[in-house]
Amino acid sequence: MRLLGTLILLGALAGCSLAPSPEEDPVQIKLNDLEGRLSRIERSNASVVNVAQQLEASQAEVRRLRGRIEELENSTEALKTQQRNLYADLDKRLTGMAPAPSMGGSFGGGSASEQALYTQAFDALKTSNYPGAIGGFQTFLSSYPNSDMADNAQYWLGEAYYVTRDYERASAAFRTVGEKWPNSRKAADALVKLGFTQFELKRYPEARTTLTEVTQRFPDTDAARLAAERLKRLPR
Repeated sequence: MRLLGTLILLGALAGCSLAPSPEEDPVQIKLNDLEGRLSRIERSNASVVNVAQQLEASQAEVRRLRGRIEELENSTEALKTQQRNLYADLDKRLTGMAPAPSMGGSFGGGSASEQALYTQAFDALKTSNYPGAIGGFQTFLSSYPNSDMADNAQYWLGEAYYVTRDYERASAAFRTVGEKWPNSRKAADALVKLGFTQFELKRYPEARTTLTEVTQRFPDTDAARLAAERLKRLPR
């Protein structure tokens, strides 16, 4: 009897362990599936929104850069115009002559070919064609060394060298103005530009001597004012 009871108990326990587990709720399965899909969609939407925001920011930056480029282009063109007007005004003021033929006037005393050659070189300078200006003024000085415009041509030759940062040649050109035409209207300007070239070449003692000479020889002039300003920038 004791053995029989034991066998009945073991059979009951085995029956309990082999009973099928209850099935999961199908509604809950669908809800879990829907929640998973919704979560994935939300993550996808967040990525799309992030990409859209980045794209909009990039487009805004492109528009800003385009606007800046247009501003710089306009500024560059304005500077070129100012430069051309400045050269023309300086040439008139320094020489005391009428405007060049291309500006509606004529030079006095020179031949037609002399005037044409000078005007061609000066027009190249005004339009920032510096190689053309350098070649033109060199040709003019070789062809008409005794011209009334020779000191002009020599000064503008130095200017063309200066703006292209050929300071050695610029220095020689400006020095020649003072040596060959000491009483020229451009003597003061040539001397101050000589000081500027010495400054750029880091020949500071020479620059100090030259610029000081400008302030002493040509007081109360634009050249003296420019020389004084540059003297302040010289290292002690």
